[in-house]
Amino acid sequence: MRKVVAPPGFRGYKPYGTRQGRTNHVDLLYEEYEAIKLADYDIMNQLEASQIMGVSRATFARVYESARRKIAKAMVETREIRSVFGDASLDNSWFMCDACDTRFNIPDKNTEHHCPLCKTENIHSIKE
Repeated sequence: MRKVVAPPGFRGYKPYGTRQGRTNHVDLLYEEYEAIKLADYDIMNQLEASQIMGVSRATFARVYESARRKIAKAMVETREIRSVFGDASLDNSWFMCDACDTRFNIPDKNTEHHCPLCKTENIHSIKE
């Protein structure tokens, strides 16, 4: 399971201004959306992003590559993009680091409460 801070704020995107009436669509999984958000929007490197998602760096790289290819396919072939659940884990117990603004959750089995990136204990609970 890949941790996702919050599901995408959309159910899908459709190409605008195309004359083709494509009925096929591309499914963008929640974890793929999260990978794009962390790497390209939040400007994290793959190691940082993989720690947030609770996966290895290699797994993050595969999820990120899959997301990029799907978005490229949708754009080039003028296809709709739909967001679908996939293999994601949504958690209500999310925290934010006051030092580096990282969002993360703390697994039940973990008794340490610190930021996984900068290791500070200066964190607070957030509600999505």
